[in-house]
Amino acid sequence: MSGIAIDSLNVWFGHGQDRVDAVRHATFHVAKGESFGLVGESGSGKSTILRALTGLVPTWNGHMETAGETLGKGRSNRFHKTVQMVFQDPYASLHPRHSVDQVLSETLYLQGFGDIDARILTLLDDVGLGPSFRFRFPHQLSGGQRQRVAIARALAPEPEILLLDEPTSALDVSVQAEILNLLADLRSERNLTYLMVSHDLAVVSHMCQRIAVMQEGEIVEIMSVEDMRAMRPTHDYTKHLLESSIGYKRVKIAG
Repeated sequence: MSGIAIDSLNVWFGHGQDRVDAVRHATFHVAKGESFGLVGESGSGKSTILRALTGLVPTWNGHMETAGETLGKGRSNRFHKTVQMVFQDPYASLHPRHSVDQVLSETLYLQGFGDIDARILTLLDDVGLGPSFRFRFPHQLSGGQRQRVAIARALAPEPEILLLDEPTSALDVSVQAEILNLLADLRSERNLTYLMVSHDLAVVSHMCQRIAVMQEGEIVEIMSVEDMRAMRPTHDYTKHLLESSIGYKRVKIAG
């Protein structure tokens, strides 16, 4: 069973002469437990696909499916339990007046879980934060710590799928490696399916097994990370993207 299935997806904004076609005829499948990357330059439509999946963009057609559930214009309770998203900016994704305890307890309560106290402590431990962080507010946390809280919130419903929208691009380089290793470990431990948007090919190389390359709203190539590392693209744009990625190397993220 596919974790995510996207077939002939079109996403647009506006109407008539003002219409902008952000995604055109996108098709790709992500196997259960796989980590799949969407890469391309800014404005290529990568994040728009994530927003269409979550229901944040209502103007789309085609076929979208997550964990065997066909998606319509609305999103079911099952979807919100199965699919969670980690956003790019940990500073904007947490309510400034809500403590870590409030952020996690509200999510757990809405998902119908009991034993909320014990679950909060487990979630904090799972993302590398101790119990001392439970009653802190976002302004008392570093960027990396805020992103760990955001990941804990995403894990709270016990999802099968995480949508990752440039989850480390707003963080310092040294902190990026820590968060990427955390996400890799969580996927392995929980058999999670990842759909990751990134413009950083080194990040994709570390995190993903396959990638879809997007240009101006279209997927021009789907390739394995092994082929990407070996510089074996079949499309001219992918070749350009690989060659123009300043500093791209076969890197190993430090543990």
